[in-house]
Amino acid sequence: MTLDDSPYQGYLYAYPHKTAYRKLEPRPPLAEVWAAEKQDALFGYVHLPFCEMRCGFCNLFTRANPPAEQVSAYLAQLRRQATAVRDSLSPGATFSRLAIGGGTPTYLTAPELEDLFGIVLDAFGTTAVPMSVETSPATATPDRLAVLAAHGTTRVSIGVQSFLDGEAHAAGRPQRLPEVLRALETIRAARVPVLNVDLIYGIDGQTPQTWQHSLDEALRWRPEELYLYPLYVRPLTGLGRRAHGRADWDRQRQQLYRQAVDVLTAAGYVQHSMRQFRRAGAPAPDGPDYCCQDDGTVGLGCGSRSYTTDLHYSFDYAVAVSEVRAVLDDYLSRPADDFRYAEIGFRLDGVEQRRRWLLKSLLRAEGVDAAAYRARFGGRHDDDFPQLSELVDRGWLTPDRTTLTPDGLAQSDAIGPWLVSGRVREAMGAYVPR
Repeated sequence: MTLDDSPYQGYLYAYPHKTAYRKLEPRPPLAEVWAAEKQDALFGYVHLPFCEMRCGFCNLFTRANPPAEQVSAYLAQLRRQATAVRDSLSPGATFSRLAIGGGTPTYLTAPELEDLFGIVLDAFGTTAVPMSVETSPATATPDRLAVLAAHGTTRVSIGVQSFLDGEAHAAGRPQRLPEVLRALETIRAARVPVLNVDLIYGIDGQTPQTWQHSLDEALRWRPEELYLYPLYVRPLTGLGRRAHGRADWDRQRQQLYRQAVDVLTAAGYVQHSMRQFRRAGAPAPDGPDYCCQDDGTVGLGCGSRSYTTDLHYSFDYAVAVSEVRAVLDDYLSRPADDFRYAEIGFRLDGVEQRRRWLLKSLLRAEGVDAAAYRARFGGRHDDDFPQLSELVDRGWLTPDRTTLTPDGLAQSDAIGPWLVSGRVREAMGAYVPR
């Protein structure tokens, strides 16, 4: 695939993409999967696959408004999984970062959140490390935020998407501005150190003027972080079931992106990736160092993923409502012993490990640490990936082939898919969305 053919719907938050995963036969025991892994700075992730609504752009693994008995059953099953997974790790395994996502973790009631944090503590041995929790305008209530704060949450991320109701509704999110403002007030009152606000650009009807309004409104709250997401319309989502799209979408996306970079930079924010902006001087994570290129991730919950050096694994994945429910029902019916095995995944050979390391570094503003790559793999990244010279020729990569230029950072969603291996691309192409 050439750079000019690279699709823009390729946000590579993980590599390889989950649609490249397949059933592992035979299922490897987790104790064997983790036996040779470094376990002194792990990332712990818990997935809560429930929301009060399914946004039109969402392709995450989540179910809207589940029956109360399913939520209770999920928490009970999550505890069983946590026990099995913890027993599969080294007794000395320690965690340097934690995150609870979904879905919307604060869909849970305050008492249910207390139960959830008990599971997190049992599984990961601590909540006294940097910990991020996702919330929504409708569920960021004082009683829930009090639980988050009491358990040491250091970062709360809220998906606002737009400060204009009409734009939010056009993106398939039926929220009201007063609810958004109440939620932001509640988060600030809880004194969680880091507030992150998610915004979306490229919504039908959005203009530079309306985008400026949302940026200005977000900045009024002085969030420590802002994540800006281009609107992608993916199969089986609410927006994906409608006739949706414009021929000039990419041109407008680029215009709105560059507008945001200028606005946030002028407001004192530092760009860390195409999506992430962090306010200069904002509190930094305080705890053991974690490196996403080198340290493992332990996932809990249906919809979570786990990463070791040579195996990425998860449960099944779906987007369509009926399929999500089927996967959830399967998770809830599992005997506890099933959680001692990896079920579905992708094995990374040495070449894929190098490619993942490169992608996770290159798409960040700080770029590739050439010395760290050499120490890990025994060679030069530009020798292993000579195609990087094409990015230099386009003005998207610095001549030393380590750091994307501002123009290159803006093209991250083309560069990422372009660097995907043929093996992964073939597996993704064979995946049938469901």
